[in-house]
Amino acid sequence: MEKKENQKLGVKEYLKNSLSIEQKLLQIKLELSSKSITHAGTMGAVNEEHFLSILRKYLPKRYAVETGIIIDSEGSTSDQIDVVIFDKQYSPTLLDQENHRYIPVEAIYAVIEVKPTINKQYLDYAAEKAESVRVLHRTSVPIVHAGGEYPPKALSPIIAGIVASNIEWTDGFNGDTFKSNHSALKGNKALDCGLSASGDCFDIYGDDLKIGPKQNALAFFLFRLLQKLQSIGTVPAIDWNAYAEVLGD
Repeated sequence: MEKKENQKLGVKEYLKNSLSIEQKLLQIKLELSSKSITHAGTMGAVNEEHFLSILRKYLPKRYAVETGIIIDSEGSTSDQIDVVIFDKQYSPTLLDQENHRYIPVEAIYAVIEVKPTINKQYLDYAAEKAESVRVLHRTSVPIVHAGGEYPPKALSPIIAGIVASNIEWTDGFNGDTFKSNHSALKGNKALDCGLSASGDCFDIYGDDLKIGPKQNALAFFLFRLLQKLQSIGTVPAIDWNAYAEVLGD
């Protein structure tokens, strides 16, 4: 019995230490790009790719993780989004060219902005990007199965977040400054989650603000995001006829 308990403790410490190292590596990569790349656009693209790689590594393959622009069946589009988590099995992307693609809004689970730091300016910026996606029109049609058809799936809220190498406020997400700025973002501008690779993370997937552990902020952020994605289930069935009608206009 004592041997099994020791083995459990060993596995627990291994997981904690390994995931903590992953967070430190991400922080180092983000800090290196900010210090060695002078062009803001290039630095942003490099940092986006670092975080895209982390998500692709840890999220199940049913979720695609890319950068892109979101489009709806009425021909409207979102702003360019740094990180888009979307359905891979049922929803093709459109007009892919290198790293540029259009993604149907019905396929979207989450949108995340990657910024140099987290402060009021970038919180507001990420909120504007989230709103540009959430205001788009989403369709949902019945799903045919062997015994008939399921009714159209109800639309789930689109998750929105922000990640950065650090956070500007010394008291992190626990402080009053962050809380007042964050709580001011409501409706389509609400931000559900955030991560600073320096060791801070938050989410509001439940009723209250949840703050993660500093040493394993990255792992906490990812596991909580994964749980939220699981709770959403599958995205709605897209009304492709609605998209086809745009081509006839």
